[in-house]
Amino acid sequence: MKNELVVKDNALINASYNLDLVEQRLILLAIVEARESKKGIDTNNALTVHASSYINHFHVEKHTAYEMLKGACESLFSRQFSYQFQNEHGNTEYVRSRWVSKISYVDHEALVKLVFAPDVVPLVTRLEQHFTSYEIRQVSQLTSRYAVRLYELLIAWRSVGRTPVFEIKEFREQLGVEANEYSRTEAFKRRVLEVAIEQISELTDITVKYDQHKKGRSIIGFSFILKQKKTKHLDKKDLAVNLSDKQILLFANKLAHDQDFASTYSKPGESYEEFSIRLTTNLIEPKNVQLYLPYLKKLGFQL
Repeated sequence: MKNELVVKDNALINASYNLDLVEQRLILLAIVEARESKKGIDTNNALTVHASSYINHFHVEKHTAYEMLKGACESLFSRQFSYQFQNEHGNTEYVRSRWVSKISYVDHEALVKLVFAPDVVPLVTRLEQHFTSYEIRQVSQLTSRYAVRLYELLIAWRSVGRTPVFEIKEFREQLGVEANEYSRTEAFKRRVLEVAIEQISELTDITVKYDQHKKGRSIIGFSFILKQKKTKHLDKKDLAVNLSDKQILLFANKLAHDQDFASTYSKPGESYEEFSIRLTTNLIEPKNVQLYLPYLKKLGFQL
């Protein structure tokens, strides 16, 4: 399976929300669909997620996938999330939003059509500064919804290998743990945190350990140490896999603004931003890195 990059703004990564596992997977597949189809994400056009895509990515039976997606359509429409940002006056603005403004399941075609809500669109598509990206295959085997959320939170700190302290109340909300669920810290650690860490360490590209932080006798938060797993040596023909997420974004932007490159590979009427987003997907593929290599070298890339 080819690598399929999911990119979310860190405001969305750090948002507090409560989606179940199927809903999270459906959101991820919709993001990938937007990137792979080059349709982009906006508030007017529906994205299509086929049951076959769900089956292939998450290795479930056909009938199970159909039922899961039908159920997700019913529940996802009512789901909300919250996030905060600094507004133009320098004040913290707190926002609550739905995930989708419209969603439907087409029975005899086994597919879902959804339109992201207006507040979700810029958070998913804005790539220029604070972003976190990962391949969807890294979470395809995770069966705990808390593991998916924790993985997203952790990889924002992958470059430094350590997170700050997540205060327990906000951390529970970020993981989607309801106030009446696992209210005792011992139960939260055993049923949520340790299960998520075990799955992440076993099934993804990082290993994780956590420290608990106390004030007096009470646990007030958790911090995490994460390490990238070693990968096998890659030949030059596999160079695109060797590009970091930051390199992909950097060179996609540089290529989009290079006149020689753009005159050959851009599409009529395509903006710099649209071209850069398309190149972000293209640079995942080894064949495209080889194709663009002369231009990449000119822009400072070294083998």
